[in-house]
This record gives sequence, structure tokens and C-alpha cells, in this order.
Amino acid sequence: MNDSTALVTGANKGIGKEIARLLVAEGFTVYVGSRDAGRGQRAVDELGGGARLLVLDVTDADSIDAAAREVTALDVLVNNAGIMSGASPAPEADLDDVRRTYETNVFGVLAVTNAFLPALRRSPRPRVVNISSGTGSLTWSADPDREFARHSGSGAAYRSSKTALNALTLFYAQSLAGDGFKVNALAPGLRRTDLNTIAAESTGDPAEAAAGAVALALLPDDGPTGRFVSWDGTGVPW
Repeated sequence: MNDSTALVTGANKGIGKEIARLLVAEGFTVYVGSRDAGRGQRAVDELGGGARLLVLDVTDADSIDAAAREVTALDVLVNNAGIMSGASPAPEADLDDVRRTYETNVFGVLAVTNAFLPALRRSPRPRVVNISSGTGSLTWSADPDREFARHSGSGAAYRSSKTALNALTLFYAQSLAGDGFKVNALAPGLRRTDLNTIAAESTGDPAEAAAGAVALALLPDDGPTGRFVSWDGTGVPW
């Protein structure tokens, strides 16, 4: 019997909800992280099985502390919660939009990961998966053959936050490798979510991206760490 436990932040909708669904199907007890208890409970009711509500606002220290006290043992942490506030290029970016984006996409990941490290250290196979974005790849952003490289640096707050998240992924992987951790970042591709209007109109299936995240969550002991990979398992350049 699989007695493994996972936490997925921002799991009441979109890619996060599909990740939770797949992990439940794998036999995990899955904590569905949600800022709003009502929305989170509706997701839990739909997912059924081993889904459990965990009220968690990744931008609120008290909420993170309370959640960490509730979950004392953890095998998989998926840092999925993310936002896009403003789509301006850097010269026109609103500083409040940048701060708001970084609070969730970077500082929230740091705070949540550190808060749950004690629980993860109790696992024989701790795994951390950070949901990043291909737009956070500096190599791809500098490649004129890539569509989003031709958008004059638009979405600077979001894209730079994912670049910073990639750096954190590498640093966590290096620091925790000796403790058996596998820490990796996923580029999910453009998916039908409410991240922005382009994503909302996309035909990309969130479940397809979720499968890539779950593959990283289930890595064997000889699997990679400190990598940035696409939803299909291929490598993405930093």
C-alpha cells in the first residue's frame, strides 16, 4: 500500500488541481493547498480518494506556519502556486506588480519549501517540484527563433520571477543532494488556465503538464536533480 504524502500549492484549480488528481490516482494522500477554504474544499470533494484540504496562502507567514504544523511528514512538495501581475516590459513595469509577482512566485516558494523541509527530511525519498515556465529560460528568451523572444521583453515581472525560481531550484538541489532530495523545475508549456488572457484562450490541456510534474515527483533514487525540464521530459536550457 502506498502511504506516501504530497502537498501541491495552488491546487484548487488549473495545473495544480490536475497534479493533485494524478497523485491521488497514484495512491498518495494529497494535501490540496488553497488560499480559499471554500474553493479548496470543492476541489477536494471532486478529487475524492486521498485528497485533503490544506488552507495555505504562500504569501502569508502565519498561514505557512499553521500549515507546516498540520503536515508533519511529507514525501513530495509541488510548488505550483503562481501569478502573473502585469505584462509590461521592464522599462514600463509597475513596481507593485513586480513585488506582487515575486511575493508568490519566488518568496512564497522559498518560504513554503523551508517551512516544510523538516517534514520532507522524514521521507526516505523527498522530492520537490517547482512549476516554472519556459519563458523563464534566459537562453530561450535570447533566441530570436522563439516566439516569446520576439515580444520585446513583455511580461518582465513574471518571466524574471521564473528565472529566479530556476536559480532557487538549482541551489536547493545542490544544498540538499546529500540528503537524498531530488529538486527539479518544470516548464509546463502554454496551458488552459486563468494565468492571463492568452492562457485562458489556449487549447493546451493542463493534465498534460501535470503528468510531467508527477513524473518528477516519482523520480527513482538514481533520477536527476537540479534540472529544468519540459512537460515532455526533454531538457530546457537555463
